Amino acid sequence: MTNQLKDNLFVLIKSLTKSEKRQFKLYVGRIDSNENSKFLKLFNLLDKMHFYKENIILKSKIVSKLQLSNLKAHLYKQILISLRLNPQHKNIKLHIRGQIDFATILYQKGLYKQSLKILDKAKSFALKYDENASAYEIVEFEKLIESLYVTRSLSNRTNELVSQTNKLRNQNQIYSDLSNISLQLYEKLIKAGYAKSDEESKQINNFFKKKIKNFKINNLGFRETLIYYQIWVWYSLLTQDFLSSYKYASKWIDTFNKSPEMISIHPVFYLKGYNFLLEALALIKYPSKFKESLKNLISVVDDKSFPKNQNLNALIFIYKYNNLFNLYVLEGDFKDSLSIIPEVLIGIDENKNFIDHHHIMLLYYKIACMYFTVDDFDNCIKYLGLIINNKNIKMREDLQCFTRILNLIAHWEAGNDYNLDKIIRDTYNYLQKMNDLHEVQKTILKYLNGLENIYPGEIKGFLRNLHKELIKFEDDPYEKRAFLYLDILSWLESKISSKPLQIIIKEKALQINRKEKQTTILI
Repeated sequence: MTNQLKDNLFVLIKSLTKSEKRQFKLYVGRIDSNENSKFLKLFNLLDKMHFYKENIILKSKIVSKLQLSNLKAHLYKQILISLRLNPQHKNIKLHIRGQIDFATILYQKGLYKQSLKILDKAKSFALKYDENASAYEIVEFEKLIESLYVTRSLSNRTNELVSQTNKLRNQNQIYSDLSNISLQLYEKLIKAGYAKSDEESKQINNFFKKKIKNFKINNLGFRETLIYYQIWVWYSLLTQDFLSSYKYASKWIDTFNKSPEMISIHPVFYLKGYNFLLEALALIKYPSKFKESLKNLISVVDDKSFPKNQNLNALIFIYKYNNLFNLYVLEGDFKDSLSIIPEVLIGIDENKNFIDHHHIMLLYYKIACMYFTVDDFDNCIKYLGLIINNKNIKMREDLQCFTRILNLIAHWEAGNDYNLDKIIRDTYNYLQKMNDLHEVQKTILKYLNGLENIYPGEIKGFLRNLHKELIKFEDDPYEKRAFLYLDILSWLESKISSKPLQIIIKEKALQINRKEKQTTILI
């Protein structure tokens, strides 16, 4: 098994574009002695590999086993230096950092006035783009030069530098405090999920109100405003106030719309804001606004002005196709959804080194749901199997739970009776071991316990009783999310009425569209 450093190097090389590889070789070749260097040979060898294999490297005689670790570390560093020089990777932070480096060199040579001149330009640039942490570092550097050396500018600058220091320190403290709150709420969302009781909601409310009360939106800069709205989105999702989530995700995006030049400066923040906007619209079931917003997002990211790099490409892939699947569900057009599945599978393969396994498994789950809805149970079982049989990842427990329930239903629908009893027992045992079962899951667990003893003629009555039990929770604020993972109510209705599942869901989608036209969401 490879260690993390080796994996990091191999993944880094595989992430390089053709132009980046060409630039790296030119960068190495600038010094004649580097042309045949060991690390360039190692680079070429790793570039040709599809999978990392240390034995092939050692057989190549490029380097001994004892020297390999150091050579890999050196190669990793040289690739990063080359990438830093690539204009494609130039951004505001790197530009400011570069100017500070130039000013440091001039300072060390005793050219203090030249150093201050560069710092002043870099500071103006940092302030323009709200890079307050960098601006604060620059002001402290300016103060160092002014206090240690006679530059004849001190008398005119003391008040200015002191004032800038105080202002930037306060702004950075506000940003730090807000980002701490955001991280704490996000941790609650990831670890515990949404509030499952009035008591949990009360605890979250108390924490939120205590933390947020000291901040006034009018006193915040661009970055602080983004974090402020992000906090509200986390809080709204935790308390399952999805209309509020939509409201603050909209404000998040509006902050960028008022300063469009900041989209290219903070593209990840922009993408995440749009994704949460779309998630909120899906949760409140607002299909026309969802479709319009998704169209706007795709238009922005496809524009030549939007930054391009591997990280952004991976995020765009996840958010685009995850939300396209959500759109097909909102509109009830499941046959159309099958047309994008080949694109999704290609995208997963291209971005597999840059997407966490949870998101990959989530896409597999959505693919399985699309196939299930059009009665293609074999393909449904295939993609659910990729999730169930993957023992090396951890997904949210609730999603794993519904993966197994859907797998059981798909096997039953496909008529795979030969191992159905085992799947029933495995699903039952899995649910029993879950740490925190919701009422929906408890009800399904209760009915699973008696499923093996049901005769064919009793099936409809059995399903009718299960539907009667589950529909009680459809509008329960702490239970209704379960039906977003698996629309088991629609499936039960399709079996009871003998209508195709996609027809049932399509009819519900049409009802939602009619209601949407008759009502207006007030923000």
